[in-house]
Amino acid sequence: LISTEEYGLEITNNGPITTGAQATVHASLSMKNGSVTSNLYHFNWIYAPLILMQKSEQQLNSVINVTSEFPGTFPVSVWVTHRNCWLCRPIARNATMLHITEFITGNLTIAQIEDSRLITHGSSSSTGAVTRISFSLHDPSHYFMSASFIYKWDFGDGLYQITKEPFVYYNCSTMGNRTVHLKVIAEWEQTGSIMHERETVQKTGDFTTALELLDAVKSINVVGSRETHVMENLSLSLHINGTPPLAICWLIKAECVPLEGDKCHLVEISGSCYNLSQTFQDAGHYCLSVRVENGVTMLQTYHEIKVWPIGIHPAFFVLLCITLVSVTLGLVLYTTFRSNTQQKDLVEVADFDFSPLSDKSLSSHPELSCGQICCRSCFLQSSEEAARETHELLHSFYKPVKTYTI
Repeated sequence: LISTEEYGLEITNNGPITTGAQATVHASLSMKNGSVTSNLYHFNWIYAPLILMQKSEQQLNSVINVTSEFPGTFPVSVWVTHRNCWLCRPIARNATMLHITEFITGNLTIAQIEDSRLITHGSSSSTGAVTRISFSLHDPSHYFMSASFIYKWDFGDGLYQITKEPFVYYNCSTMGNRTVHLKVIAEWEQTGSIMHERETVQKTGDFTTALELLDAVKSINVVGSRETHVMENLSLSLHINGTPPLAICWLIKAECVPLEGDKCHLVEISGSCYNLSQTFQDAGHYCLSVRVENGVTMLQTYHEIKVWPIGIHPAFFVLLCITLVSVTLGLVLYTTFRSNTQQKDLVEVADFDFSPLSDKSLSSHPELSCGQICCRSCFLQSSEEAARETHELLHSFYKPVKTYTI
């Protein structure tokens, strides 16, 4: 690359290509200081022994299409001068290498089907999942537009398959590494260059890719307490069911959030267990969000955490509730028992008349005979017996009523 302090020149190509196809080489001139100029420039190309098929040029860009009937790696260079000064020193120069092969060009890709979607994980896939292996033909000039293709697949485990489509579905439940081989055969007819007769042309290509089958991340088990206190160290352990190596992303916030990107604590482990610890400065509710992936699958889980203030334990609130319930129940029972007792109590009142009138009433009847007095005595005796019977029905803690005989 030769350039001045004011100009830069970039050159690219879309190779590799197969023999007979056309490659595109693009050159772009830029101003390093970002200024825009109205000057005209001329692009000078060197591409031999390639055959030039087409050339186009604009103010700061130039494109050429070249081809070759022979395989190899060919240099293509370009330098730029002012259009009105061809003999002046070039203001920029650059070069690129174009690779031409006699075989079909393309590449294999591996994708795993998850929820009716194709997810690409490089060369890795999970066991038990359906994996799609597909071939992408690299033909920028549409050289194989009229060709028919046959694909012969070898999955490296004794299974073979022949298709007319450039993809195949593969499912394996055994962990391990595989090497997938593919042979592509393309055939088409074209007019011969000498006899001008129709002839069949065939090109082939061999491709391989590594397939790594891993166990998917099936579960994440968070072992540890869900409660802690302020300024106490909370230790948690993550137990993961999946094939390592594992990439763990964890974050503790006031709410559970889906983890995306690298806005979390990122760690990589070669086992299936990881320990973490956290000290909380404030009381409240928190959530531990965890994301685990192993190159083929990703799983996320959450773990809620309650942080209590210092000196307050949940058992205190339980004891307080039990005490309040006990006191309330005792008051209800006492009130009920007291009401029933008052209803059953009997109050007895004795009415005695000790006024002088009572004596006068007796003295005012001197004519009462002995029989009458005796009858009164009998009556008093019968009244006394009735009082005794009534007295026996009263509770023992009441004092007996005294009976006076007049």
